[in-house]
Amino acid sequence: MATDRSIVPDPQEGEAHAERESEAGPVSLSEVAYHRILEMLFGRHLPAGAFVSQNELVRLVGVPVAPLRDALRVLQTEGVLTIHSRSGIRFLKPDFEFTKNTYQFRGILERPAVRVFAETAGADAIDAFVSRHDRLIAAIGAAGLAGENVHEIIAIDADFHFAIVAALANPLVGSTYRRVHNYLQLIRLDRRLTAATALRTLNEHLDILAACRSRDIDAAEAALQLHFSQALQRALGIF
Repeated sequence: MATDRSIVPDPQEGEAHAERESEAGPVSLSEVAYHRILEMLFGRHLPAGAFVSQNELVRLVGVPVAPLRDALRVLQTEGVLTIHSRSGIRFLKPDFEFTKNTYQFRGILERPAVRVFAETAGADAIDAFVSRHDRLIAAIGAAGLAGENVHEIIAIDADFHFAIVAALANPLVGSTYRRVHNYLQLIRLDRRLTAATALRTLNEHLDILAACRSRDIDAAEAALQLHFSQALQRALGIF
């Protein structure tokens, strides 16, 4: 689900962002460039499938060429773009095969994770997710996707699935899943989010949570797999 919360950088800031502090400590210019490029893609300021020159990206992203190149190499490794020497940069335009492969890979990562989540997640954490889903379902029923409901459906989807993956307590899986999450955001850019599809997603989450609440790990995995099957159909425009 694409979000409109992306922060679009001011190109004039340039080297003023050579280093900024975050909770994790100093952030390099290449990391700034990496995140800005993704923010611009997810915010539709860089269209999926766009072909741009390196100089254009320097201007758009607002960082010098050297750290930009570092960021582009990482993004190419992650499959978000392709660097064409002396020509420019082609950004990924998700197609049927890419979408299918992404959901297949997502299932490989999350199926074992949801089994652990169903067995080990605290009852308070499960109940908190259920309550949050119930509140959003009621809000969408009353006002559709107006106002904060759009932001919350995006946030709740990410928070829920990242919580499932975090149950494995495996940083390698976690970092890989963050890349998959980026792919999902790119896929969802071409899909219009409606109240009906949002409600279907939330109710599928509740089915997973109900199985987790009863500590039925097989049912939790089955509900997750059904959710991914339905989500893939929605991503492909098959409702």
